[in-house]
Amino acid sequence: MPADPLVNKPGNAVIRFWGVRGSIPTPGASTVRYGGNTTCLELRINGQLIVIDAGSGIRLLGNSLIKEFAGRPIELTLLNTHTHWDHIQGFPFFVPAFKKQNRIRIIARKSLPDGFKGVMEMQMDGTRCFPIPFGVIAAEITFEYLDPEGDLRFQIGDVQVEACPTNHPGGCLGYSFETSCGKIAVLIDHETGGLDEPRILEFIKGARVMIADAQYDEAEMASRRGWGHGGIKEVLSLALRAGVEQLYFFHHDPTHDDAFMDELVDYGRAIAREDGSKLFVDAAREGMEIVLE
Repeated sequence: MPADPLVNKPGNAVIRFWGVRGSIPTPGASTVRYGGNTTCLELRINGQLIVIDAGSGIRLLGNSLIKEFAGRPIELTLLNTHTHWDHIQGFPFFVPAFKKQNRIRIIARKSLPDGFKGVMEMQMDGTRCFPIPFGVIAAEITFEYLDPEGDLRFQIGDVQVEACPTNHPGGCLGYSFETSCGKIAVLIDHETGGLDEPRILEFIKGARVMIADAQYDEAEMASRRGWGHGGIKEVLSLALRAGVEQLYFFHHDPTHDDAFMDELVDYGRAIAREDGSKLFVDAAREGMEIVLE
């Protein structure tokens, strides 16, 4: 995907989806429109290149960056939500990490017993899980950790970022970004309907764009409490109560084919209409680009 010239215009923010699926990659004819790669988002804000998660979609992003930068150094910040496999499995195939001239700042949740670096080293152990060890990565990589109990505000260049703990087994972080085009909130993975909803509502309040884990429909949600993912109806309720302008369903279930996703979008739009809201509802698709001016 070529770089959009709007990326370089002051005041613009661009979001690109490289992986939108949850749990496991689901390639095939039935998912071709929405995409089968696992979680990876790219944001361009105020000249900063920000990546959220390294699911299988990050391979495609890496190939695009190599083409775009054409040998020039790449500097980016990778924000990790958590270390479940569908959020890290693509990193060994991220070509920019193997180029010496590149710099990657990784920010992740502080976790025990292994920090994010330890998890990545285990994933690329050179024998059992992956044939190439983490040590062969040539790019300059730094690791920083966020304490879920501490101050979760930080800067990427002049971009103000805030992290927020979400309701997910093992812990997870959502991220929000303050831009001159409005607030962007990314809420994955998060199970809706818990006691922490007032805190989550405050985190997403007034977002121009909200990208939210909405993996299950109502019937699925009833039987999957405790799995750590969002229900469509509850995610819509959150967005409506928080005054969100644009809502994009994300982390699509592996069993949800393109036709099913179309039905979920229609359902979401119908609820927004019934509420009398101007909320824009859609589902994230691999290759989709959102430009905020």
